Amino acid sequence: MLNSLAASRRLAMRVVFAQLVVAVLVGIAFLLQGRSAGLAAFAGALIVALGNALFAARFFSTLGSATVATGRLLMGMFLKWIIYIGGILLVLAYWKLPPLAALTGLAAAFAVNVFAFRFKG
Repeated sequence: MLNSLAASRRLAMRVVFAQLVVAVLVGIAFLLQGRSAGLAAFAGALIVALGNALFAARFFSTLGSATVATGRLLMGMFLKWIIYIGGILLVLAYWKLPPLAALTGLAAAFAVNVFAFRFKG
């Protein structure tokens, strides 16, 4: 085994924490354009952080067989995408916040994944 479950859990929590930091930073950056743009950017990045936190909590809950782990992986991915799609629909359609700011927040939070896995040491 190349990686322990505890190390994977720690990495997932670091990624979620970094996404929360990015959510705050991008929200503050978009506050220059107005309160709704700042809220949209913060909400867009927060959606990604919440989806990844839910996925990590579901996937890394307990040890089990390969069948159980695969089921938890698939259920976690399904729940994560429900959070992503439902959250962005809530931000854009229900609250009618600026779409560019929301999508920028999403992209910034997704970019954290690239850097977190590249510099995980």
